[in-house]
Amino acid sequence: MAEIIQKDGTWTFDGGTVRIVPGNDKSVGLLRRTLGEVTLPLGALAGISFESGKKAGRMRLRLRDGADPLLQITRGRLDDASDPYRLSVEPGRFGVAEYFVDEVRHALLLEQVDPGALDAYVLPGPPLPITVGAGDGTVTFDGERIRLEWNWKASESKQSGGMRTLALDDVRSVEWLPAAGLENGCLRFQVTPEPTRTPPKHDPHAVELWGFRKDPLMALVAAAVVVRMPHPYAAGTAAPDTSPAPAPAADTSGTPGTPGTSGISETPGTPGIDDHDALLRRLRELGELHQAGILTEDEFSTAKKAVLKRM
Repeated sequence: MAEIIQKDGTWTFDGGTVRIVPGNDKSVGLLRRTLGEVTLPLGALAGISFESGKKAGRMRLRLRDGADPLLQITRGRLDDASDPYRLSVEPGRFGVAEYFVDEVRHALLLEQVDPGALDAYVLPGPPLPITVGAGDGTVTFDGERIRLEWNWKASESKQSGGMRTLALDDVRSVEWLPAAGLENGCLRFQVTPEPTRTPPKHDPHAVELWGFRKDPLMALVAAAVVVRMPHPYAAGTAAPDTSPAPAPAADTSGTPGTPGTSGISETPGTPGIDDHDALLRRLRELGELHQAGILTEDEFSTAKKAVLKRM
């Protein structure tokens, strides 16, 4: 059992499951508080990293593409306060964080968990019904229908059209974008085959977001809808959006993959140039674990064969 308790939250690993409980510190965002406890089976993980700093360190879990509907919809755009898979670590607990990371990595190696994309969600998404008010409207989803209601800040075109109700079967795709700089964000439900060019301010199927505190909660609504739609990596599903998302913090775990991205640039199981470098780092890491006595000869041989096979 490995456990690290911080003001930011508590992470526990029992060899097969990582349990994440958000803390009560002011740095914990509203999304993480609302989402609550998250339980991740080992098979949902692609890697884990720890980065030390002068004032604080940071642990970060990386999930396999397609494991979590929340990451599928946010695509790496969640800030640190909202990201449920990062933990701020106080300097006096760096050793505990490194031990926790080693335990998870060791388990991933022994179980030979494939970091490639999954074809079904592992996490169930936020519980229903869910209602969130932010920006110029309020969205409610009960599992079958999406209801959009406008407040006094909505444009005249939205208010004149009144409340909108969408059947889940009519939704082609869901888009969530946070406000960034001078650009407003949105939660948009696409109901036509072709992407709409109507700005969120006037789109009756979109809530415009201005960067306020409750904006990230709209991502929970999006995740609740997405988890009930066809999985992007399931057989017969159109290829997911591969447009670039903001790069996450550096990851030194040596496991290929990028957290929160919904697209994949290579065929699963076929490493590209960056993956090849990561696999070389993995081989060096395996050698270090073997020399330190953490891996037995058989464990080292098995893990090394798995890495060489991917190369």
